[in-house]
This record gives sequence, C-alpha cells and structure tokens, in this order.
Amino acid sequence: MTNHDMDPLSEAIGGPLAKAEFYTELTARNAGVVAEADQRALCAATVLVAGCGSIGGAVVEPLTRLGVQKFVLADPGTYELNNLNRQSATAADLDRNKASLAGQRVRAINPHASVEVFTEGVTGQTVEKLTASCQVIIDGVDVTTPEGWQAKHLLHRHAVRRRLPLITGWDMAGTQYVRCYDYRRIREPFAGAISSWDADRLGMWELLRRAVPLRHVPTDMLTEIRANHTRADYSFPQVAYTAMAFGVISSHMVVRLLAGQRVRHEVRLDVHQKARPRGEQWRTRARRPVELGALLPELLRLLRNPGAGRAPAAGRAGHAP
Repeated sequence: MTNHDMDPLSEAIGGPLAKAEFYTELTARNAGVVAEADQRALCAATVLVAGCGSIGGAVVEPLTRLGVQKFVLADPGTYELNNLNRQSATAADLDRNKASLAGQRVRAINPHASVEVFTEGVTGQTVEKLTASCQVIIDGVDVTTPEGWQAKHLLHRHAVRRRLPLITGWDMAGTQYVRCYDYRRIREPFAGAISSWDADRLGMWELLRRAVPLRHVPTDMLTEIRANHTRADYSFPQVAYTAMAFGVISSHMVVRLLAGQRVRHEVRLDVHQKARPRGEQWRTRARRPVELGALLPELLRLLRNPGAGRAPAAGRAGHAP
C-alpha cells in the first residue's frame, strides 16, 4: 500500500503550501545543526523501518521531523494494551497495525511524504521490495520468537547483499544499546556472530548473548534475568524512556550515514546510571560482579545446551537482551 499525499494543509498555517515551500519551512530550524548538504541528503533518501513498535516506532517521528520524506514501513503486528507504556500509540489504536499507524503519523507531520507500508512484515516474499529502494535500514524486528529471529536474519542477509547500513537496538531496563552494522564494509550478517543456522536452531537466550556483548548488559538487567529466566511466562521489562533513547541516537546516526559520514558501531546509554547520585553509581558497579557470578552457572548451561530457552512469553514484541 502506497500513499503519497494527503489533503492540503490546515488553515492554521495559512492554507496549502507547495511541497518545496513546506519542506523549507519544516526544516528551517534544523539549520545550524544539520548542514545544508546533509539536509539535501535527508530530503532525497528512503529509509526502511522494519518493525514499528518499541524502537522502530521511536525513530519514525524524529526522522520525519529531521526531513526524511520517503519511508518504507513494515510490521505484521497490531498494538496491544501493554504496548502503550512505551510505544507511540493511544488506546484508540489498539488492534490496529503498527506500520500503518506509523505511516499515518509521518503524513500527519508532512502531508507531502511518501510512505509505503507492508503489513506482512519481513518475509521471503516482501524482503526484496522492502530493501530495493532504501539507503538505510532501521531493524526493529521482534526478538522474542523464533519467527522474529528468522525474519531479522533474513533482513540482515539482504542488507549485506545490497551493501546497506543497518541500525538496530536493544532496550535493557534503563539501558539502550544501539548497534550499527555498516554492511557496506561488513560482509556477514551480524558481523559473523549469528549465522542463518543459528537463527533457525538456537534458543533465544543464546542468540541474545551473541547479539549483545555481556559488558553492555546493565546490572539491573542482570538481576532481572537471574530472577526470571526460568519462567515460561516471562516478559521483558521495557519502558518509554529507554525506547525513546533509540530514536534519539539512531536518528542522528541516520543523518551521518546519509551524509556519507561514519558512525560508531556501538553506542550505549544507561539512563538509570546517568541519573543516579555518584554513591549509588559506585554501589551499582560494585554489585555487578556479584550478579554476574550468580548468573554464570546458567550462562554455562546455555552454552552447553544452546537450544534451550527458545522464548519467554512468545508473541510479545520486544528488544531486550
């Protein structure tokens, strides 16, 4: 489904503006932060957002306001009530498709934007079309089900094939870990950490361990995992400010990538630790070896039995470690 234009602008801004005039005024306050050449790159680019829930949904609006005008949006999921604590939706949006609503938000900001929506998500039938026209990929595909991991790996394989930079993220309690796989330079999905065989056969905990280095998992998340990893009904905790942090970090990375500049391949922001008083920060750091030591036997068990723990709370969308 493709939508290019909506009705003319509201009289609140003086009636309809031509597309070029509208874009100039929309992005006027970017000047001084976004260079003129970078703004032109944003104007011309197409961005694929695969998975429009927590982290994918968090980047759509910042990119639209920065000046991206062409989006490809994909997500098979619909909003559930438990999504509203962190995702860009309201109670009126429950049971509606996430990609479709993300497209509506884009066009509500910029009626001249071009948005192509795939409510099927990332599949063997859609992945070619999804990646055909984009210059950057945002990977927000679910990681709590085997099907999600298979779709995520399929997306990364096509990013490698098309030599596209891909940004993904993992919210872990108060920490957002953003990873850029620049497949213009990297020639294997997940930089070789996860193969197609792994995505098909390994359990969720082992896949997460390979995707997120243990050094980036915050102490409070280690505590949470240790207390709940054996529960079959467990759902990862996710909060609004951590998901929003992905939108903040990744939207700036997109600007740099489209401008032909390089970015750090890893960015980690621990909101909880940043806000704690210094004494509490030190106590949290001191507790980390204790939590790691307590969790180590379970990590070793997963290494010996990599098919264990396929997914907690299957069907829940999330991006936890």
